Amino acid sequence: MTSDHAATGDHAADHGHDPAEIDKHVRVYITVFVALMVLTVVTVAISYLHLAVPMAVAVALFVATVKGTLVAGYFMHLLSEKKLILAVLALTVAFFFVLLALPVLTHSNGFWIHE
Repeated sequence: MTSDHAATGDHAADHGHDPAEIDKHVRVYITVFVALMVLTVVTVAISYLHLAVPMAVAVALFVATVKGTLVAGYFMHLLSEKKLILAVLALTVAFFFVLLALPVLTHSNGFWIHE
């Protein structure tokens, strides 16, 4: 009795596991990993600049956003997902920014604070 894979030819070719394609994906993952390491070094280097607190927080959030985007896009494969997954992700990001804005709104003009 022969298996279907033996009858149809090379197993790797049947499932799109061409060695060149695998090498391409590995190179992408290594490049993203190196970029994440460089951004980690940048984060540490920025901490030695003694920036003003608002500027330090803004720069740290920017670097963290870039790193998070790389992780989500490549390691979590969100770049190749369907539109519904991306819509749910966008909604999550929108709610995140709304939650970040709530303390600013309550602190700046006391809109929700009744003393």
